[in-house]
Amino acid sequence: MKTDIHPAEYRMVIFEDVTAGKRFLIGSTVKTTKTDKWDDGKEYPVYHVEISSASHPLYTGQNKTIDTAGRVEKFKTRATKKVASKK
Repeated sequence: MKTDIHPAEYRMVIFEDVTAGKRFLIGSTVKTTKTDKWDDGKEYPVYHVEISSASHPLYTGQNKTIDTAGRVEKFKTRATKKVASKK
């Protein structure tokens, strides 16, 4: 492997999928503020993500709606108002 090609802040980071509850240890330069212990007993920075391969419908084969901000309900309300106004 070539030397001196990675950025100085490149290190191992725990990516935690808050939807599925899965964790992945991956090399990254992402900025983090929290740390946690991994299975090997070492402490690593933690970065929380909403969707990963553990929860994305493409990889899981399950069709489920992940709505963290009420966007689906807002859309349904707007759609019913639009249909009602056309009648």
